[in-house]
This record gives sequence, C-alpha cells and structure tokens, in this order.
Amino acid sequence: MGVPQVVIVGRPNVGKSSLFNWLAGRRLAIVDPTAGVTRDRVTHLLELVNNQFVELVDTGGMGVKDVDNLTQHIERQIQTALDEATVILFVVDTIEGIVPLDEEVARRLRYVDVPVICVANKTDHEQLRSQADEFYRFGRKIIAVSTTQNRGKQQLLDAITERLPQRSEEDETLMGEPEMRVAIVGRRNTGKSTMVNTLVESERLITSEVPGTTRDSVDVRFEMDGKGFIAIDTPGFRRRKSVSTDVDFYSTHRAQRSIRRADVVLLFFDATQRISKVDRQLCDYIAEQYKPCIFVVNKWDLLVGTMPTEKWVTYLRDTFRTMWYVPIAFITGQTGHNLKTLLNHAQMLFKQSRSRVGTPELNKLVQAALEHNAPPVVHHRRPKIFYGTQVAVEPPTILLFCNNPKGFSATYRRYLLGVFRDHLPFGEVPIKLYLRKRESHTPTEDDDA
Repeated sequence: MGVPQVVIVGRPNVGKSSLFNWLAGRRLAIVDPTAGVTRDRVTHLLELVNNQFVELVDTGGMGVKDVDNLTQHIERQIQTALDEATVILFVVDTIEGIVPLDEEVARRLRYVDVPVICVANKTDHEQLRSQADEFYRFGRKIIAVSTTQNRGKQQLLDAITERLPQRSEEDETLMGEPEMRVAIVGRRNTGKSTMVNTLVESERLITSEVPGTTRDSVDVRFEMDGKGFIAIDTPGFRRRKSVSTDVDFYSTHRAQRSIRRADVVLLFFDATQRISKVDRQLCDYIAEQYKPCIFVVNKWDLLVGTMPTEKWVTYLRDTFRTMWYVPIAFITGQTGHNLKTLLNHAQMLFKQSRSRVGTPELNKLVQAALEHNAPPVVHHRRPKIFYGTQVAVEPPTILLFCNNPKGFSATYRRYLLGVFRDHLPFGEVPIKLYLRKRESHTPTEDDDA
C-alpha cells in the first residue's frame, strides 16, 4: 500500500541510469560507460497520470564484477529492489542484441511474480525496430525506446500505468484490517523464540541457551482478543565479519527479508547486555525500510529492583538519536509479562502507518508550521511551500510542492517531520517526505526522511 516501486534492472551498460534520468526528467543517476558505476539503489518519486505516483528505482548492473570487491553489496541491493518491486523494467540494448548476460538476467526474472516489461533501449530510429523484436524471445512485453532520441517515453509510461495495482481508498476500507505481521528481530540469544512460544502457548520453536539455534525465519499465526497476528521469528543477527558459513549468510538474508515484509518490527535487546554494533546495524536496516518499530528490552525480570527503566530509556535514546520517536517496551518473554501490552502497542503502530490525512488538514498544518518557524533565506530568497498532499500509506508519504526544494535544509525538514508527528496520526512511525518543484510535471528533488 506504499508508493509502488518501478525497478530498473539489466546487465551493465544497457542504459539503465540513462533511462532512469530520462523518465525522471533530470540527471539524478551517474551515466558512464564504465561498468559498475551504479552500486546503491537510486530512487525518485515520479508522477504519472491522475495524481498517481510511483517510486522509480535504479539498480547496479546484474552480473558485474566490482573492482572494489563490492559485488555482494551490489547484488544485495538488486535483490532487495526485486523483492520490493511492483513493476520491473528489464532493460536491454537493441544495437548489441541478445548477449549471454541478458539471458542470465531473463532467467533470474523468470521467478518473480510481478509484471516485467522488456525495455529495448537505444532503438534510435524506426529501422532498428526489427532488431528490438529479437527480445520477444524472453516472452515479455517489449517497449522500444531511445533515451538519446526521446522515443517511446509515453508508450513506456502508459505500459507502467496499466500494470500498477488498482486499489482505491474505498476498496481498502471495505477490505477491513488485515492480520498484522510482526517481525521479531535482534542479535543472538535475546529471547525472541521464547517470546513466540509464550505467545502461542506451546513449544512451537526450539529454544536454547546456544546462540544461533534459529537458522531460518519462521511464521507463526496466533490470536489475541479475537484478532489474528502473524509472528515472524528470525535468526539472530551477526556482525557481517562473523558471517562465515552459507547457513549464516542465508539466515541473515532471510531475516532482512522478514523485516521488509513485516508490518511492525520488534527489535529485541537483552536487558543484561550492552547495546552492540549488531544492534546498530539492525536499527539502520529497519530505518532504511521505513518500518514501524518498537524497542523491546527483554529479560527485565533479571533487573527489576536493581535498575530503573528510565536508565535503559536514556541509554536507548542516546544510542539511537534519529529514532527518538520509537516507543520502548520492557517485557519478560518467558513469563509473558507485558506481552499483551506490547502487542496492543504494535497494533496501534500498524494503524498509524495505514492512516490517511486529508489535504485541507495537512495544508492548514503546513501553513501554521511555516508561520511559526519560517525557513531560512537562501541566496536572498526565502524558500516557499505552496501546498502538500499525502500520496501513500505504509509508510505515510507526504509530498510538498515548493519553489526551491534545495533551499530546505536537513534541519528544517526534520522540523517539518516533527510537526507532522506532533499533530498528525503518525506520531510513532517513520514518515517519507518528498519536496517537489511546483512548476515541473516530474519531481525535481526528492528526499526521504
């Protein structure tokens, strides 16, 4: 229910970044003939028709051997993009035709269950159209385009629009509230599986004092007060340097995937242990995925009467300063102490992440925020926000139309996010914020927050 993801994939040097910039309407991704220039995912909010928005995602070349030994990192970013994709643009090169690496990409895409459009780039004139038809061999819809000659853009945008899921706000209301998926994550031996067993009132998962007993993500359905939940127990995270076996590697990958498909994440800490680098890496990953989160301090029975909860609260707030809005719970997973309260709070976060705010209410709040604290003058001109609108939920995504997106500093954007959290029903969940120049039909600057 978030902004649909249109992911651009393909082998190196077929023009993925050129296509990304062309669709976005400005140069955002680096275009270079050297293979492997794009490593991380690059994203951009793109407006289609009827106020419909998608997030365009550029990825690194599939199959590239990175000179700086970052191949695994690039592949991980590509796989994440594929897992989150709503529509995939499989880019190929009309002039070069089919090469073995194209066939390898096509094989990899054979197993995805979202629409795939084959984009035959570099079809610079009509005489090349017959060469583009060669790619029908992959069994995909083909759109022939040329980013340099500006050919086929509207046809491609129409094809993307046709393949987006059609879901109205009325449909969402009629569907009712779905079962909430809760990912339970944390480093090894923090009591995650023990808590799941307590919730379902059975020995559903193997628990042991030996760290790493859980090797795979496990979905467990249970009910509480007539409501259905799905608890996703995950393997304990390890530092990247400690991932030494294939089992460890795939356990970490599956745990990250569990975070991505969860509605709410419970990040577990052992009350008797200090916060580690693994905890920080986990927190960063949850933030990157814009997932509602609760910090869960487990095994609190071991410290009751010897340490005030305020001390742990301060410890967490000082360690994770950018996640100051995340609620904190103190539980004992083995006995079930505070588990019901924890699940009720998770349900509240789920509702917050699915909330919508009307445009008039949002604009009234934006105007009040500007009057209370106007943005600083930049180059003798004060940046202006004309109006805003919420374009998606899960996470709540707000788009502000302004005269100069770059004129709003990171500090001022944090101020706006703070105002939204204080006055809108998103107080404890991540919010995506985009700033867009009003005069253009495509976003000229976008930032997530």
